[in-house]
Amino acid sequence: MVELIVGKKGKGKTKVLLDKVNGVVKDANGSIVYLDKSTKHMYELNNKVRLIDVSGFPVKNADEFVGFICGILSQDHDLEQVYLDSFLTTAKLEGKDATETLNQLSAIGETFKVSFIISMSLDKEEVPEAYQDKIICAL
Repeated sequence: MVELIVGKKGKGKTKVLLDKVNGVVKDANGSIVYLDKSTKHMYELNNKVRLIDVSGFPVKNADEFVGFICGILSQDHDLEQVYLDSFLTTAKLEGKDATETLNQLSAIGETFKVSFIISMSLDKEEVPEAYQDKIICAL
């Protein structure tokens, strides 16, 4: 399953994402991972959430990013939710169509029963048509 938090840069998507992850961690049965472009929000996350700074890994394009996600999934069979902040930056999709990558994440989520909660620096109108119904918050 894929859920989207959308809005232009500086609108408060990260705060919404952090509030959401910290709110569900108490009731989570499995692991929760938070991927970001830095460790800037380390102290705002509950200590039960695993923060991964994607910038520390040699991810060069969206396909490698999906492979990176699959590597995380392969190492943690209890993984329940993955929070992706700055998605377009970490997935190397800035200025590109994110539809195919979102399709891949959606398929992976279905197969492995993992939810992906994604923040994207796009206006609601810029989100691919197929994912309009996946928007849980538009800022």
